[in-house]
Amino acid sequence: MSFNVSTFRNSMAYDGARPNLFEVVLTGVPAIGQLSLEDFTFKCKSAQIPGSTLGVVTVPYFGREVKFVGNRTFADWTVTIINDEDFKVRKFFERWMNVINSHETNTRGTGFNQPNSYVGQAVVRQYTKTGQSPTSLQYKFVDIFPTDLSAIDLDWGSNDTIEELTVNFTYQYWTSSVTPSSGQAVQVQNAQPDAADINNGATPGAAAALASLR
Repeated sequence: MSFNVSTFRNSMAYDGARPNLFEVVLTGVPAIGQLSLEDFTFKCKSAQIPGSTLGVVTVPYFGREVKFVGNRTFADWTVTIINDEDFKVRKFFERWMNVINSHETNTRGTGFNQPNSYVGQAVVRQYTKTGQSPTSLQYKFVDIFPTDLSAIDLDWGSNDTIEELTVNFTYQYWTSSVTPSSGQAVQVQNAQPDAADINNGATPGAAAALASLR
């Protein structure tokens, strides 16, 4: 293939996806404190579009290793959060983890014995540069709960900076869908089928993500 700048530019029909055009929405979390959509969404500085892993089963046969497909696994998901002076988001995750297992008594909180009582849902949405067209892509994390809340480093020499913290989540699985400019979400063919992900009449923004999870 000959070198041709114009051909390469034409292949990038939409000028490339940008990693800073995203938002994360956390919903359906345990009722352990007041945390609005905006509290988490505005302060969630970084996240990831999840990867996908299939295991491999290796069977020896006449000196050769024959490979068969194994089980799917889902790696943990980590977000970085900007810490405000009210520590509102940080304290929420402290409470969430505490009802799962308390610091002092090593017990589960009252009313959080059932699996559905301590999990939530999350959506990470990738936006286009125009906000809607041609598509927006979103990933839904099903039945998440925090497993690790990072320390926050303090330092007299840290000037002109804002504290940050990370939260590590585990979850059951993720699904993906695209939202064409018409606003009708369509399940991606290679994603886990989940009728609940079909978001009729969705529009970009935290409010739409909340509506799709209700």
